[in-house]
Amino acid sequence: MRGQVLVDGESCKDYARPLLPGQEITVLHRVPVVSAKMDISIIYEDDDMIVLDKPAGMLSISTDKERTKTAYHIVNDYMKSRAKSGRIFIVHRLDRETSGVMLLAKNERTKYALQERWDELTLRRGYIAVVEGKVLPPEGTITSWLKQTKTLLMYSSKEKGQGKLAITKYRTLQSTDRHSLLDISLETGRKNQIRVHMKDMEHPIVGDKKYGALTNPIGRICLHASVLRIKHPSTGEELRFESIVPSAFMKVMSGR
Repeated sequence: MRGQVLVDGESCKDYARPLLPGQEITVLHRVPVVSAKMDISIIYEDDDMIVLDKPAGMLSISTDKERTKTAYHIVNDYMKSRAKSGRIFIVHRLDRETSGVMLLAKNERTKYALQERWDELTLRRGYIAVVEGKVLPPEGTITSWLKQTKTLLMYSSKEKGQGKLAITKYRTLQSTDRHSLLDISLETGRKNQIRVHMKDMEHPIVGDKKYGALTNPIGRICLHASVLRIKHPSTGEELRFESIVPSAFMKVMSGR
């Protein structure tokens, strides 16, 4: 029904279709959701939730200026194309400039379970980032309290309670004199948290002019939501979703 089975290269949703000797059957691991607005792919889907591989440049939800080219709108259309009663609910968001794993709920029960028990159910939120400069020490933890200016810019306060607590762990995977490739884990999930904390370290994310970057070699922010590991809110099963790191990140690291 999700179009993951191909017969001789063409999607087949007829489960009772008879097959002929020599026909080639392909089962896709991911479902491409194609619309007139933008393409997006599904990493995982069950009766309760759907996990996307969101491209960079796509909003998670609509704004006053953009209402249709969003992850929410595209997947909502996809759900309604399968059933008139199909619905989708936002659980967490990714910044427009950030690509990678994003989870949505397919019913209100799952939405509330995930939102109310997010810290308990989320076992890991992992990101890959390319930042400016060589990061020293090569691994560590950044803790601050995040606040927002009237112009919607986030910033850190070191005073306890002056904003929302934000904790970010990082580990250097590769480094040169110009760039570092970091594996980042969120202990908390605040707006622009990684971007602010990298700025605080004086190693802004490549392409992130808003938070101090001086370079933008690939025309986007080099931040990617690579891993989401959770406990299923209904079954308790541990699930791990992964999105491949954009190859352009490695080009930045190699200086090409």
